[in-house]
Amino acid sequence: MPAAHAAPAAPAAPATTTPRGRRPVVAALMLGMALAAIDGTIVSTAVPQIVGDLGGFTVFSWLFSGYLLAVTVTLPLYGKLSDTFGRKPVLIAGIILFLVGSLLCAAAWNMAALIAFRIVQGLGGGALQGTIQTIAADLYPLKERPRIQARLSTVWATSSVAGPVAGGLLAGYADWRWIFLINLPVGAVALWLVVRHLQEPSRPRPATRPRVDWAGALAVFATGALLLTALVQGGVAWPWFSAPSLGLFGASALLAALTVVIERRAAEPIIPGWVWRRRTIASVNLALGAMGLLMVAPTVFLPTYAQSVLGLGPIAAGFVLSVMTLSWPVSAAFSDRVYNRIGFRRTAMLGMGAALLILLAFPLLPYPGEAWHPALLMLLLGAALGLFQLPLIVGVQSTVGWAERGTTTASVLFCRQVGQSIGAALFGAIANGVLAARLLDAPVDGLPGDLDAVARTLEDPGAVSSAAAEYLRRAVDAAVDHVYVGAAGAAALALLALITLAPRRFPVITEPSDSPTAPDPAATPTASEAAPARQDR
Repeated sequence: MPAAHAAPAAPAAPATTTPRGRRPVVAALMLGMALAAIDGTIVSTAVPQIVGDLGGFTVFSWLFSGYLLAVTVTLPLYGKLSDTFGRKPVLIAGIILFLVGSLLCAAAWNMAALIAFRIVQGLGGGALQGTIQTIAADLYPLKERPRIQARLSTVWATSSVAGPVAGGLLAGYADWRWIFLINLPVGAVALWLVVRHLQEPSRPRPATRPRVDWAGALAVFATGALLLTALVQGGVAWPWFSAPSLGLFGASALLAALTVVIERRAAEPIIPGWVWRRRTIASVNLALGAMGLLMVAPTVFLPTYAQSVLGLGPIAAGFVLSVMTLSWPVSAAFSDRVYNRIGFRRTAMLGMGAALLILLAFPLLPYPGEAWHPALLMLLLGAALGLFQLPLIVGVQSTVGWAERGTTTASVLFCRQVGQSIGAALFGAIANGVLAARLLDAPVDGLPGDLDAVARTLEDPGAVSSAAAEYLRRAVDAAVDHVYVGAAGAAALALLALITLAPRRFPVITEPSDSPTAPDPAATPTASEAAPARQDR
């Protein structure tokens, strides 16, 4: 298939050119990814100690929401900045900002200060997530990218699962402030490796001084902040159809329209129009947004199912979920053997098709069943999603040159993050709606009406009678079953985006190291040879 747009003027060049030179940079990327991943979950098990020390029980959820908001809404800005000024200064600034936020969190004197400093952490975390993924694509040619992406996937999965365990241990045996102080030596090592070893490709000096679209950045930030606040707090802090929810959704819609106007007029927009005009990038954005949507089912609702329905403890429930992180990186590492044969699009469709069937199988599990039943499904789901996500990320990064890769990667991660926020709100409403309907005919009065309260009730054997407890367990089982059916619907949306929008073959920019025969290093390329070639894959 011919390219839908002109090829960039300069080829994508690796940040470092030798395997030995790449090793310390890869180590820095893995450390940075671990920081960003673990801080999204490490606070969860330390909440009782933090609240006991600082107070603020009614607003502690913002410890997570504030961090998520800051990471998500800054991704497009950092992507554009990395394309304009280079990856290295953006990554260095992100690490420093993250470490400053960590130090401030450790010194927080009340809950409001801790929430504010978590937002500072998130501002650095946004730079870590997007820029690390972009540098990983810069470091390796197309045929080697699955290896580094699999390593980053392994780090992310391991850190996300280890976060709650580490947070509980530090809060229980040391002090909750060590949750943030432990970031300092890790981040310092990553920062030193980046400063010393990351070498960016030389680029021609632009004819005019690069301009940053600060008005667009502020508009994107405000729009994302209002929308995500509405999604995260709706149905929790206030009812969905209350004045706060309607006001936030209305204001975010107006700001979104204003953002479009600003970006159309900007010389260097934060979110360029070509991100959505190019079929490949637009389809991958939508498909990974749908994946973020469906990921809420296992990560948010499966632990509740394992504890409330199967009667497992927190550690065993965490294991049921964590098996997904075992198969995901393995599947991702071997995905190149598939997409090199059948292409990026078909490989992703194969993975998401398998995920759709696995999600639909969850409601068919016997009640109450054995722990290995959902564990087996999660093992298969991790393999399916590894086969889906990595080919799309590698594929879309390979369709753009160096000067567009940061923006492209950030748009993909931004859509995935927004999908997760929408999924948390949507599936939370579905689960609580099903639960409320089931509790209308409950055998006893005075039972809790939402999923979290029901889960806490089932943790106390004497809270209700055995008959009422059994009824609550079946209600939780039905609620989670409906969530998984909804997640299957999200998988179907991802498939639909790939079928209807994605080109059959991605217009990949081939680099010299991707060619079957390497050019003579002594030869001087002509103008046509210097430009990157395109190869459909």
